[in-house]
Amino acid sequence: MSKCATEFQRKVMAKTYRGKGIFKPLGTGWIDEHVASVREWIANVYFYKKGGMVIMIDAGYNYDRLAEKMCWLDIEPSSIQHILITHQDTDHVGAVERDSPGLFRQTKLYIGEIENRYLTGEAKRKVFFHLYTLPRVRIDNEKVLLRDGETFQIGGIQVEAILCPGHTRGHMVYLIDNQYLFTGDALWLGADGGYGFINGLADNIKEQSRSLAKLRDLLVERNIRPIICTGHTGWTDHFEFAFRHIDQVCNAWKKIQTPVDPTAPLDGYNEADDTEEKARVNRLPKAYEAQRGDAS
Repeated sequence: MSKCATEFQRKVMAKTYRGKGIFKPLGTGWIDEHVASVREWIANVYFYKKGGMVIMIDAGYNYDRLAEKMCWLDIEPSSIQHILITHQDTDHVGAVERDSPGLFRQTKLYIGEIENRYLTGEAKRKVFFHLYTLPRVRIDNEKVLLRDGETFQIGGIQVEAILCPGHTRGHMVYLIDNQYLFTGDALWLGADGGYGFINGLADNIKEQSRSLAKLRDLLVERNIRPIICTGHTGWTDHFEFAFRHIDQVCNAWKKIQTPVDPTAPLDGYNEADDTEEKARVNRLPKAYEAQRGDAS
């Protein structure tokens, strides 16, 4: 499935979403001294580095340039022994699917026990308002199944798995060292703040909004204001911006997203501006509104 699904998205989704401002991927590079990103067309794969340990968050597409771009960051694929999976869509697990190039065959995967039901065939992943059922994803890696709220250590790195269903039934977000939150496809950052992710791809739109509200309240209760890294729309450290419109969702069927985000590429599948030179020199900028410092 992985290679076929990857090619389908590259050819069809590039045309479908061209100019709409839906996808705003980061380039390849570092956010800060701990977090790096590899851009795979419209998606971002993240790496968290602490001491001598590097863990990967999501496995992206079945993408031919992953090893090359990891080298831009001085990260060897063979050094990755742990990957946190937010959910099982092919743009988040492609590099570990059975027909992938096999960069991470020996890597341990961490995935929610509910989300794993898609992988076993107990549940079916339906998209486009439940009108289309995706083929079953097949992965042979060792898996660690996680429950909501489970906290564990990888080397000296603390990871908390937080169930955030809606986009998929068992979607997880990961809070790392109480400082970084990796949201996968739970959250979409627009020009005026965060929303639930794309409507046509959600398993349950209302549940997605409820999950984000619960997540926000949990962070507020603990007085945690993490750096928030999304799967397709960059990162922000502006808490209010990130959760501003979570009672709504990104409507992919609008002709164009409003207000217009000038940082959104016309064609997210054109990677001409993602270069090794930029990856080695530049820090990756924040999402648009937070970068401007608008706290209203």
